[in-house]
Amino acid sequence: MSSIKLRLNTATATKAVLAKIGNPQREEPLQTSKEVFEIAEKDQETLTAIFLKPFKNLIGHRFTHHASLEQHELNTCAKAIFADEDALLERGIEIARRLYAKSNHPNIKAGDLCIALLKEAHVEGELVNGLCILKSDSVTPFLTITARNGDLRLSTEQGINPEKIDKGCLILNYWPEKGYYVLTFDRSGGDTRFWVREFLGVEAVPDSAFLTNTYAKMAVSFLEEQKPAEDDDTPPWEAATAAKDALDYFEQRETFELQDFEREVLKNPEMISQFEEHRARVEEEQGRPLETSFEISKKDVTKAKKRISAVLKLDTGVEIHVKPAAGEEQPVLERGYDDRKGMKFVKVYYNKDISAD
Repeated sequence: MSSIKLRLNTATATKAVLAKIGNPQREEPLQTSKEVFEIAEKDQETLTAIFLKPFKNLIGHRFTHHASLEQHELNTCAKAIFADEDALLERGIEIARRLYAKSNHPNIKAGDLCIALLKEAHVEGELVNGLCILKSDSVTPFLTITARNGDLRLSTEQGINPEKIDKGCLILNYWPEKGYYVLTFDRSGGDTRFWVREFLGVEAVPDSAFLTNTYAKMAVSFLEEQKPAEDDDTPPWEAATAAKDALDYFEQRETFELQDFEREVLKNPEMISQFEEHRARVEEEQGRPLETSFEISKKDVTKAKKRISAVLKLDTGVEIHVKPAAGEEQPVLERGYDDRKGMKFVKVYYNKDISAD
């Protein structure tokens, strides 16, 4: 399945429902809008850009339910709002109540919620409406200098930093029969299960972007885990080089074939068997099998390459970070043993210190 083509720069946020979401376990309250907040035309461009900025280059998801999408609360709310904008207040409050009910883990922070209606996003050449749900778990102090009585005054205000919105979801009115096309993020990391599974109830769409991303991450993590034994002097950056070679396979082909990848990259039967076990664990975590043949998404290969790292951690408190491309033309690292000190060493060659550039 090919990735969906999106253009969000045509969209406009027109109205919103707001809420303050506490943690019910700590007896913190839920406060919701009494009426829909109409976004003034002069503010629409700025707020739309803030709302949509976090949703660039994300993997597509869709609502899923073990019985039926008709029983999925968020899917039902989105469907009602897309059918009638006047349902935004009632259904927006319903969404806020659902999030409040799911926020009963002690680690979940109280925060501000914004549920905004978006008009005219481009999805596969169609103009569709969307629903943007954003939650910020923290406020930031802002300084303001104002003129008063012919002089200047400095004051502080607490507000949401647009660069640090913690969680978000963008539901687009596309694929309604399949659970809509949904983009989501969670910067907190630790609460991802709470946000993605318990509150949103979504699963990744198994398109080329998702499969490329999943297999690329899986190959890199697997190869970087192939650490040498403690008494083996094989440097850890060789694992990173192997990971880079795996991504070169993706870069040089238009389609991925699992058996071909295993034969070309992993080569020996032991490595292939270990990778199969690794893949089985990933499939178990995701709750479904992965396709073994798909069209490769080149931009996701590029992103995966940037994540490759090789770290040599030494018992003297020193860490050496090496990029996989290092030493391709000539060796820049040399290992050895110092008889006088009775210790191993790593020698680093370089032309210029660019840390201050």
